Amino acid sequence: MVPRGLKNSVATSSSTAACVRVALVMLAGVSGIGLAAGSAQAFDPAATRSQSAAVAPDPLFKDPRAALRKGIEGYQAGNFAASVSALKYAADGGQPLARWKLGQMYASGDGVPHDDYKAFQYFSQIVNAFDQDIADPRETPVVSSAFVSIGVYRLNGIPNSAVKRDPQRALEMFHYAATNFGDANAQFNLARMYLDGNGVPRNARQAVPWLNYAADKNHTEAQALLGDILFSGFAGMPVRRALGLMYLTLAREAVSEDAKHRWIVELYERAVGSATDKDKQMAHVQLGQHLNRRAR
Repeated sequence: MVPRGLKNSVATSSSTAACVRVALVMLAGVSGIGLAAGSAQAFDPAATRSQSAAVAPDPLFKDPRAALRKGIEGYQAGNFAASVSALKYAADGGQPLARWKLGQMYASGDGVPHDDYKAFQYFSQIVNAFDQDIADPRETPVVSSAFVSIGVYRLNGIPNSAVKRDPQRALEMFHYAATNFGDANAQFNLARMYLDGNGVPRNARQAVPWLNYAADKNHTEAQALLGDILFSGFAGMPVRRALGLMYLTLAREAVSEDAKHRWIVELYERAVGSATDKDKQMAHVQLGQHLNRRAR
């Protein structure tokens, strides 16, 4: 059973934060980055594909790349009106980073009214234009993030829109990003689908390897769920109490006690409350070994 506080959450913690940092660095130095040309596979037919490799000239911008730089500068300065105008011009000109930034802004209501359908459309433009044979590796964090976002929207649907709940499509999006990009959020969401039996048969043995992959990338929620499964022997999985307590400790140390992460605190406290001294000692040793491996 998935912890109560996690039931409707989306994996957006450590892995997404890292993706955002990487993408913003890329955005700041975007002069050498362009959209890969060529035919693209339509991963999501509900999306409105952009055919705007060329856009009408705008006296404010030399080209879509210049507009992207102006859009990011405006965003960082808090001038959201100018930022959105520039980013939209860049997005229409085929700049995936502009599409991603607009998607993020509409998804979170950051400087624009919250609008999940607009966010879905911008993320879909990235997914639909992606061609793995000619893709720019520098754009991988943005593309991967877009796949995960489309997966989340397809898993839940968007009320009052053409985007209906479609767990099978969500599974495809998560699986593609998990296997082709090694995306920790995709791996975590894939594991969640198997743990919940959400659109797939419930199968903890299918979920645990994906949790392992994500936890090894320091994905906090994956560490917490994996730790709980190992500590308790959830769904018939082998019990490994010390290793489970180690992962729960890593997750607990990474979060505050706010409502969003309360479920992690509760899992940790429950495990510590029932752990033996031997469990704690072995977990401490394994934690030290784990941190040493990561430091190499």
